[in-house]
Amino acid sequence: MPIIKSAKKRVRVAHKASVRNSKTKRSLKSALKNFSAKPSNGSHATAQSKIDTAAKKGIISKNKAARLKSRAAAKAKTSKVKPASTKPKTTTKSAAAKKPAAKKSSGSSTKKS
Repeated sequence: MPIIKSAKKRVRVAHKASVRNSKTKRSLKSALKNFSAKPSNGSHATAQSKIDTAAKKGIISKNKAARLKSRAAAKAKTSKVKPASTKPKTTTKSAAAKKPAAKKSSGSSTKKS
């Protein structure tokens, strides 16, 4: 058992992180098992989402995430399931709806001394 206050806090923080990471790992594994058991559009999208989440949180590496997603896409293709799209859909309307640039003030600014 640690004696120093900062070491005690470190134990608490590490425990919280391990619980959080184990939940993410467990949800990733279950999503992958569900997809491999019965491939469908919904399960493929869920599996990809869980893989991306785990990679973003640093639980799995980017390379492992890419490998898992590639394998899932290959399995979806062989089982005649349309792979989930990884690219966000953009429309011309949303691109045109961006805020206009702020106008520059043409007045001279005077500094009081």
